[in-house]
Amino acid sequence: MGLLSPLDWQQPWYRPWADVGQAVGEAMTDGSAVHGALNRVAAAWQVDCPRFVPQFALASGQAYESHVAERWECPTRDNLHDYFNGLCWLKFPQTKRRLNQLQSAQIQRDGIQGRRGPVRDAITLLDESAALLCAPEPIWQALCAKDWQRLFITLRPLWAESSLLLFGHASLERLVVPRKPMVSHVFIPKYAIHFEADAMQNLDQQLARDLDEIHLATKPFAPLPLMGVPGWCEANSAPDFYADTRVFRVSSP
Repeated sequence: MGLLSPLDWQQPWYRPWADVGQAVGEAMTDGSAVHGALNRVAAAWQVDCPRFVPQFALASGQAYESHVAERWECPTRDNLHDYFNGLCWLKFPQTKRRLNQLQSAQIQRDGIQGRRGPVRDAITLLDESAALLCAPEPIWQALCAKDWQRLFITLRPLWAESSLLLFGHASLERLVVPRKPMVSHVFIPKYAIHFEADAMQNLDQQLARDLDEIHLATKPFAPLPLMGVPGWCEANSAPDFYADTRVFRVSSP
């Protein structure tokens, strides 16, 4: 199980994923590839998601998103990036299906071009590096204003009333080795979302229902330096942690 040995499921960013992550890990103990382990857990948990297949199933020249949509198969490599992508399918099947539908429809309409366009850019950003936040309104206001001192110091007690969940599988992969400059992008939904970090089914339904091209085209994201989140880094208990303007940049007026 060497692939998963760097993962610490007690870290706050991994805790919400521990049940499914460890289940897939256990399914790999017999030497199964990532795609095979994901299929076994999907079947055991009765998840309506695509069948996971080896990467070579993706035909040369075919877009990954189109392959998933047309064949309902998810080409999967034996690496952490695709492992976390598989976990997202298992935990958020409706949202991942909706993202794939939107992405493949864009490709079918416009083809593969040098630039993705605003909708495909937003879908990719959400899929790869988004975070989901349920928090009191002052937290949202400070986040969108990039007012880091207010967000992380003045409003620090309000984080106890908030839930932050990493959705993007690339962000989950990068946090194997957390670094201070790491940034995720908090998705700003059309409607308020409500969730507990360890209960994702209702969140999956809410998120899938609310995703549409018009909203995504507005680039509804707010950057969030992850190591600034209270409880996510021991060093951030000292206010001086946030004085590093290379990470907590002063927003323009």
